[in-house]
Amino acid sequence: QVRLVESGGGLVQAGGSLRLSCAASGITFGNNAHDWYRVAPGKQREWVGGIRSTGAVVYPDSVKGRFTISRDNAKNTQYLQMNNLKPEDTAVYYCKVLNYDTNTEYWGQGTQVTVSS
Repeated sequence: QVRLVESGGGLVQAGGSLRLSCAASGITFGNNAHDWYRVAPGKQREWVGGIRSTGAVVYPDSVKGRFTISRDNAKNTQYLQMNNLKPEDTAVYYCKVLNYDTNTEYWGQGTQVTVSS
């Protein structure tokens, strides 16, 4: 059974930083894509970046230069480092792993990030 467990969310002041972790069990990091999404109050889900199986990392303009995504294959964990946080970054953040071999998506349970002004 595949399980993704997120941690690292919390309350931070504007300009601060947080690092989210997403630890996976039941799946080996390999031929996968690793992405992060967020859902802000009253808004649709927004993609905030991801790592492709090639190692390429991509971000939308809204977080480029502030957010950094990485992964540790040995620990089966992906990370989202968020710097210079803004109140508009307040959301529930979710990690997702897409296994290319089986074309199956796995999602974390979400972690709340609140940025105060």
